[in-house]
Amino acid sequence: MVICSRMKQRSTTPVSIRGLATKSVVVAAAVAMAIVPPFGLQPQKAYADQYDDQIKALQSEIDQYQSQANVLGDQVRTLQGELTALNAQTDTIKAQIQISQTKLEQLKVQIQQKQDEITRNKDLLGDILAEMYEADKITPIEMLAGSDNIADYVDKQEQRTSLSSQLTETVDTINTQKAELEKTKADQERVLVDLQKSQDALQQKEAEKADLIARTQNDQNAYNSLVSDRQAKQLSVMQAQQAAIEAAIAAAARASGGAGMTIVGGSSGGYPWNSSNCYVDANAWSYNGIDGMGTDGYGYGCRQCVSYVAWRVGKERGWVPTNWGNAYDWVANGQAAGLTVSRTPRAGSAGVLTAGGQPGHIVWVDSVNGDGTLTISQYNYYNAGGSGWGHFSRMIVPAGTYQWFVYF
Repeated sequence: MVICSRMKQRSTTPVSIRGLATKSVVVAAAVAMAIVPPFGLQPQKAYADQYDDQIKALQSEIDQYQSQANVLGDQVRTLQGELTALNAQTDTIKAQIQISQTKLEQLKVQIQQKQDEITRNKDLLGDILAEMYEADKITPIEMLAGSDNIADYVDKQEQRTSLSSQLTETVDTINTQKAELEKTKADQERVLVDLQKSQDALQQKEAEKADLIARTQNDQNAYNSLVSDRQAKQLSVMQAQQAAIEAAIAAAARASGGAGMTIVGGSSGGYPWNSSNCYVDANAWSYNGIDGMGTDGYGYGCRQCVSYVAWRVGKERGWVPTNWGNAYDWVANGQAAGLTVSRTPRAGSAGVLTAGGQPGHIVWVDSVNGDGTLTISQYNYYNAGGSGWGHFSRMIVPAGTYQWFVYF
């Protein structure tokens, strides 16, 4: 509609081709200005850099919280130790919330800037089309008749070709900017999910702390009894989940007519919370990881399945899903973040097993094999990669083992 309006405002009398050279130069300069952010937008770029500085400062705070919490060591198994650890986790989540809020402000500025760039280039596109419309009214015979000589005629033809080239460049620029805009909006959607999950986690930690105080009345003996009860329940949950995983593998093998699970060798690829700095006990509880309660700084227990997959996403994609909850929750959270969630396995995705209910199990899909199997890597499959819980393992399993795959 904009282009048609511009054309109607033009005179229907053919313009002099002599003016085409000047117009081509002006349009070319406009194209260059559209591709390079104008001087007026430079303060926004500086403002975006300030957001980066804020994010770095907040991440430094998180590192300090984690460093302080790490000195708790064995004290975490006391009432005061757990309360101190919960305070450290709360401070970490608060800083994560601030990071998400800062990222959202930064993305908002970037989205507005990209929308402005697209608008300017669309206006420029209308100008170029209008110039081409006027230039195309002049036939080659009229152009030749209005030329001083053959060289002048050739120059005019080149100028007409230049307008066509500028049109192509501007369309390409608009398409590129639209793609960048969509990516930035997708980043915004993902950060919103991280923000909401972190806010939920903060409320949960505050509730845990209040419940711990209320149930123990600051009495160590009452705390010891509470810990024993929690550990028994945790072990029961983990055993039920392990049985669900094994049943899913067996069912998938029967359905495909293939073999079940095969453990294969391989390294965790640098996963940082290993047995040297994170202890996983007989009940699958994590201790003494990056903080006293054994969390990894992203909201997951170290050497647990979700911790490994979150770390792997960060390694492969450059961002870490923060406070996304148990494996069972990753399907809904992935959808909320605008990610593709499919029944079809793909290398570089997370396979989610929801059978057995909460907490579920999650793995990283290393490869999709031609024989209908998957090569996956994971943490916390019982007696795989080591005795008991909390070990890294790589397996070949039937593709039908997992109900969902979150594409990253």
